[in-house]
Amino acid sequence: MHKQAKILLVDDDPDFVEATKTVLESKYQVVIAYNGDDGLKKVVEERPDLIVLDVVMPGKDGFAVCKELKENPHYYFFSDIPVLMLTVFPRGIEQTNIPLSAGVTTEAEGYVQKPVNPEELLSQAEELLKKYG
Repeated sequence: MHKQAKILLVDDDPDFVEATKTVLESKYQVVIAYNGDDGLKKVVEERPDLIVLDVVMPGKDGFAVCKELKENPHYYFFSDIPVLMLTVFPRGIEQTNIPLSAGVTTEAEGYVQKPVNPEELLSQAEELLKKYG
């Protein structure tokens, strides 16, 4: 029997988290964090196989979390964990204070548009887990 992959879902919207967790749990073990700082702590504690990370969150946004995970020496042993960003971009980018260039400079391995299509989310997760797992 093979090990079920573990996904860390980081998003500040409890309703979205519950719905997305239900979708992901059809195939994977799911761990939750509701903000960027908690997400980084859970990376170290849980050692997930994939991180599904919302871009727009209060405090440390998804771009900052991804950048810290990939570039901060403290997270060296976790920097190879693939990150799948959840984004409302390009729709609504003018409604945020996050510069458009931030997405280009992050080292996320994939992006899924919100509102999330469950089949697309599962497909992207499976693809990244196969490629980087």
